Formats: sequence, structure tokens, C-alpha cells
Amino acid sequence: MSKVIALANQKGGVGKTTTCINLAASLATQKKVLIVDMDPQGNATMASGISKFDLKKSIYDVIIEGIPAKDVIIHSDSGGYDVLPGNSDLTAAGVRLMNFFARENRLKNALDVIRENYDFIFIDCPPALNLLTVNALCAADSVIVPMQCEYFAMEGLTDLMDTVRQIKDNLNPKLRIEGILRTMFDKRAKLASDVSDNLKENFKGSVYRTIIPRNVRLAESPSYGKPVYYYDKSSLGARAYLALAGEILQIQDDEESQQLEQ
Repeated sequence: MSKVIALANQKGGVGKTTTCINLAASLATQKKVLIVDMDPQGNATMASGISKFDLKKSIYDVIIEGIPAKDVIIHSDSGGYDVLPGNSDLTAAGVRLMNFFARENRLKNALDVIRENYDFIFIDCPPALNLLTVNALCAADSVIVPMQCEYFAMEGLTDLMDTVRQIKDNLNPKLRIEGILRTMFDKRAKLASDVSDNLKENFKGSVYRTIIPRNVRLAESPSYGKPVYYYDKSSLGARAYLALAGEILQIQDDEESQQLEQ
């Protein structure tokens, strides 16, 4: 069963794109995976070894011009997954979408045609709660929230939860939180441990067991256009994302078993 997961957090620099490409690469060793780059920065595209500057077509052309997604998908040789690439053209998409009927569902309609070709589709959202993010949340079955365990993190998480709740109530009834992922974690910092404990207490059952540590290899790998799994498989970062992939597959297996029992 195909699953579409948005990675969202309106706060920038929390490891959202890092999680998108590295989780995709870890799962792509066993599953068919697609990344949709909805961020005008195009970082997920570049980190997958695809130049955002040389694109003939991008996700912009899919959601604005109506070009079929299958005609825009590029395979990432360095990641082992497919990519619907994005670049700065998406900056104009937020404005142009305002003129479309059912503008919130442009991405959903495009992905519905191809979603059964993949086991997982990950949507890398921009660090803002705009129409691009709304499109991603309307297309998704669930949301992964990467976040640092720092002082302002809880406030941003509350805002995102409110947005998810509003979209669930008004636009996408099936939308739910897939999980909250603690990223760039420094176990030596007392504040990080305190915020982590607070998360587990307030969001019981929604916080992944896996924690992504601060890791030099994770920071270096995007500049080589490849996920950390293919840059340094033995690094702490690579092992952490492999563990997260295993946790997500186990959760999916448990969900499917429960559905069969009902």
C-alpha cells in the first residue's frame, strides 16, 4: 500500500530536507521511493545529485502547467530513488496558485495518478505555512515533523499542529501526524534532554524512538550530491536514518496487521 508523507516544519534549519533525502535513501534499499521537492530552495533536488539550475521541467510545471508528473520525474543515481525536482520557479507558484479553482489539490491530483507506482512518496515542504505547504498537506496521508530540541521548538510545533488540525477538519480528513523526529540532537546539552522529555510527555505515541544526532558526515554529504548512506555508510548519521527507516517500516507493518484483523 502506497503512503504519501509530507515533511513539514515552518521553522527553517531543523533537518527537514536532510531527513527527506536520507530517509528516502534508506528506504530505497528495499522499497520504491519518490521525493517531491516543493521547496523553492531546491535543496532536496541538489542533495540528490540533480542540478536545480539545469532542469527542463520541474514540479512547478506539474502543479501550474498541468504536465503529467511521470514526464518530469528524474531518477537519482546517487540516492536510489526518483525525484520530482524543484527550484526557484516555485516562488512564483504560490502567487499563480491563487488563480486556480481547487488550488489546494493541485499536487494531490498530480500524485494520485502515479502514487501506486511507489511504496513511499516523501514531500519536502518549504519552511513556511503557505499554499505550497497546504498543497503538500492536502496530498499527504501523514506528516513527519523534524525538530530540534531547543527553546523555541515547542512553540513552532504547536503552530504546525494547529495547521494540520485545520487542514484535517476542512480539506484532508485522513491527514494525521506520522511522527515527531528529534534531529541534530546533542546529548551533552541539558536543554536538549529537557525538551526531548517534554515532547515524549506531551505527544505520547507520536515521538519516534530514533534520534538523529549532530553528525559531520550528515552535514557534508549534500555538498557531494548524495545521501549520507552513500557518502559514509558507517557514520552515526547513516546508521540513525537506517534505524528510522526500520522503525517506519515496523509501524507500517503493525498498521496493516491491525487493518487485516478488523
